[in-house]
Amino acid sequence: MNPDPLILVVDDLAQNVRLLEAVLTPKGFRVASASSGAEALAVLGSEHPDLVLLDIVMPEMDGYEICRRIRQDPRTAFLPVIMITASGDEQKIRAIEAGADDFVNKPFDQAELLARVRSLIRVKRYHDTIEHQAAELHRWNSELEQRVQDQLEQLERVSRLRRFLPAPVADLIISSGDESFLSGHRREITVLCCELRGFTALAETAEPEDVWEILGEYHSALGDLIARFEGTLERFTGDGLVVFFNDPIPCHDAPLRSVRMALAMRQRVQGLADSWQRRGHELALAVGIAQGYATIGRIGFSGRFDYASIGSVTNLSARLCAEAAPWQILVTQRVHAAAEDVVVSRLVGDLSLRGFSRPVRAFDVSGLDSAGVTA
Repeated sequence: MNPDPLILVVDDLAQNVRLLEAVLTPKGFRVASASSGAEALAVLGSEHPDLVLLDIVMPEMDGYEICRRIRQDPRTAFLPVIMITASGDEQKIRAIEAGADDFVNKPFDQAELLARVRSLIRVKRYHDTIEHQAAELHRWNSELEQRVQDQLEQLERVSRLRRFLPAPVADLIISSGDESFLSGHRREITVLCCELRGFTALAETAEPEDVWEILGEYHSALGDLIARFEGTLERFTGDGLVVFFNDPIPCHDAPLRSVRMALAMRQRVQGLADSWQRRGHELALAVGIAQGYATIGRIGFSGRFDYASIGSVTNLSARLCAEAAPWQILVTQRVHAAAEDVVVSRLVGDLSLRGFSRPVRAFDVSGLDSAGVTA
């Protein structure tokens, strides 16, 4: 930006223009000139002068009309205008009415002219600074509003994803911006289903507040373990709970991880069961784990979605859970084969499960084999 102020001199007499240039240029001002009103308006359309020195008497368009048009244009409405008058008070009054900021009489005094020019240039610079600051403030406000909107949208996405994903997974998706995995896709997963034995009797006999409190303790305890083992929570169904592994984040040890989590869940719920028993409630955990292929993705409707798995593997884990005795963890042969080196287990046998035409070989996992556990 050129620091020297630009003065537009408008006068139809070339000698007057040269005189003003001779006065202004040595004092550090740049000068542009126009010999008519039309030419002056054209210059204002292409240049950005800091002040206009405007003669009143000109052919076709006089100084009053030029000044009025300057004031009517929003781009030049606050541009300082000094009108050069040849007569007395009547022209000065008309100049002020037309929108002039100041005036000088012909023949003008150079010192007075320079003083009036400098004064209005200073006002113009103040005005430009205020306009610049206002524009910057508007830009900052717009950016802030956009950032707030972006953050609200991001928080909404995080809240939506965290309803069915572990917090680290949801954060990963938010940071990458990739939600493509939410579309339906096929993947091999390990599914854990668990529920509380004795819950139906509890719900029939206990006060609703007691049931609510027990469920809160139960969900809190197991939710912490789901996050720790990085499982994907599909749903809570009262005392039932479904978690799967190997989606959306690949998990090479999904069967073993699901068994480890089941054992941790059983230990955690056993601790809760002691306090429940003291309150007169007999409750125990039962778990079923299966491995197989499923179609996984977002299901639901606008405003309410779940991340769910559809396939026989989910049904199989639920049937094993229903078959399991209190504190028993039943797993399929595939899950057992992947985890048998580090678990203590026994063969239960071939079970006839509802919804499955062939018997399912199941194993009862009682704990971890300390000799086989390396980490």
